[in-house]
Amino acid sequence: MNKPARFIVGAIAASSMAFSLSALAQSTITVSTWGGPNHGINTIVWPTWKAWIEEATDNRVTVEVVHDMGPPPAQMEIIADGIADASWIFHAHMAGRFLATQLPEFPTFEEFSSEDASAAYWHTHQEYLQQANEHRGVDVVAMGVHGPGQIFTRDQISSIDELAGKRLRVGGGVMSGLAEAMSVTGVAIPPTGTYEAASQGVVDGAMLTLESLRSFRVVEVAPHTLTVDGGFYRGSFAIVMNPMFWDQVSDEDRAAIESVSGERLSRLFGYMMDVSDQRGVEFGEENGATFTQASEQDIEHLRDVSNNLLDAWSESVKSRNVDAPAALTFFREQLAKAAAEESIANSVVSN
Repeated sequence: MNKPARFIVGAIAASSMAFSLSALAQSTITVSTWGGPNHGINTIVWPTWKAWIEEATDNRVTVEVVHDMGPPPAQMEIIADGIADASWIFHAHMAGRFLATQLPEFPTFEEFSSEDASAAYWHTHQEYLQQANEHRGVDVVAMGVHGPGQIFTRDQISSIDELAGKRLRVGGGVMSGLAEAMSVTGVAIPPTGTYEAASQGVVDGAMLTLESLRSFRVVEVAPHTLTVDGGFYRGSFAIVMNPMFWDQVSDEDRAAIESVSGERLSRLFGYMMDVSDQRGVEFGEENGATFTQASEQDIEHLRDVSNNLLDAWSESVKSRNVDAPAALTFFREQLAKAAAEESIANSVVSN
């Protein structure tokens, strides 16, 4: 082999070795996910966050999503123990541990997007709620709010009074208090179990988000929806990471990851919920779902119920160093501010 040929081969070998070493040096955020494969968290949030992180770190850090590492209530422990690096949690799954995070769950009787609510929630958490130390053992990298929770029933109803005595699926948090105040028997069932429970007559309906018409086939067993502007309730989520993960990356890459987390990732989570709800409504309409708006009389009753629940919540979080009135005021100010800002939609890489 002549000298130029040996030089070319050597250069290729050196280049291959450098590429291999670079690939080996790449850090991976292992994400534990408990949503179904077609859930928006897996089709929108994780692919987009991965693309953002890879771009921000020049591909030094990537994301790998792993399904079924544990049930939803176990995700905090999975991350705190380092079994996975990151996950999403629903606060109501861990009754008793989280109280401050109920702040965005109370009804507002006004329409607003989950994207704006999630952005507002992130800033409110950073300013007022994180001192409650309810996420101890993990780092919070985003906060999220799902879409308006409405009431789905097998038989069509036109008022809250008609709900008295019915058995409805509930998921904890504020919705449980609302169910009790409406003389509803709440049945603790995960969203994925709603179809079976309703089809077997275990429940007469469910308190769920609009996306459930499609994602959990609710339209087949509870096609009638009683709605309130902004929802009877909202649900509170967080995306969390194991603090020890930061030891695997440089300060530069940590700053890069954080730059595409926080408010930006919170907005992405909320955007995903908005898209999922819209798809749920469209699917419901195509399959015979009905939508009945609660009357003004019902809404006034719900306002009284909500105010009582808010008062009780405000008292409960005092011991956790949360100034509830100030936090609520700040959240509503941030909600208006978020609504005036540009949507994350143009930055989403997968829908």
